[in-house]
Amino acid sequence: QVRLVESGGGLVQAGGSLRLSCAISKRPDSEYAMGWFRQAPGKEREFVASISWSGSSTFYADSVKGRFTISRDNAKNMVYLQMNSLKAEDTAVYYCAANMNPYSTASNPTNYNYWGQGTQVTVSS
Repeated sequence: QVRLVESGGGLVQAGGSLRLSCAISKRPDSEYAMGWFRQAPGKEREFVASISWSGSSTFYADSVKGRFTISRDNAKNMVYLQMNSLKAEDTAVYYCAANMNPYSTASNPTNYNYWGQGTQVTVSS
């Protein structure tokens, strides 16, 4: 079983930065690729970024490319999303998710097996 807990959300002005964290509780021998998704009110959940288990492969949605960076620290069982140059349209609940295929950088949420509860990010314009 895997438990994911996000933190780091909050209210920030447009142009500002936030770093989201995702703490992963899992069996020591299990390896997961990870992803970040977001959902704004009235909209479907959308892909933001993903990273393979090793960290060597990453993938970003076009809407965040060049502004957001996904990273991980496997020794600490943590995944991060550094968000810079935030825009009002980045406002959403952000979720981290775990994919049992450690080599994957999938963008389809159906590829992910475990989800956190989410953290709210609000960007004021």
